[in-house]
Amino acid sequence: MTMKARYALKALGCLAAHGVEQPLLISEIAEREAIPRKFLELILNELKQHGFLRSKKGRGGGYLFAKDPNKITIAAVLRVLEGPIAPLPCLSKTAYRPCEGCRDEGSCSLRRVLKEAYEASVQVLERMTVADLARFASSTGRARAVLRYSI
Repeated sequence: MTMKARYALKALGCLAAHGVEQPLLISEIAEREAIPRKFLELILNELKQHGFLRSKKGRGGGYLFAKDPNKITIAAVLRVLEGPIAPLPCLSKTAYRPCEGCRDEGSCSLRRVLKEAYEASVQVLERMTVADLARFASSTGRARAVLRYSI
């Protein structure tokens, strides 16, 4: 996964944890998630262009969701930012093409091995949402706080 995709998912999780209706400034997201601000601006603009986010100008402005974070899958974000998720083009659901030099997909041992791993990972990425990122972050934060005060 590229740094761009990692930063995008961290930023989306931060926005979801902040609240769906409350805009958040780029500077706040960058600081909370340790993301370079200029890079974050480009990422958030791209997510806005693809309809995941919208921006609000003026006082109390910033970025907020254009769609329900419970309906934005991790797979959708990765596909927008990185292209097909499949390790081989012959396994891709969105950009299928035969592999160069492959004589027969049905008997390709590499395809057979990677297909199972790919299907398992895609199943998880299609099920998990941006809202799940926020839930995981808050539960991890609570666990850290409990550990800090109980030791």
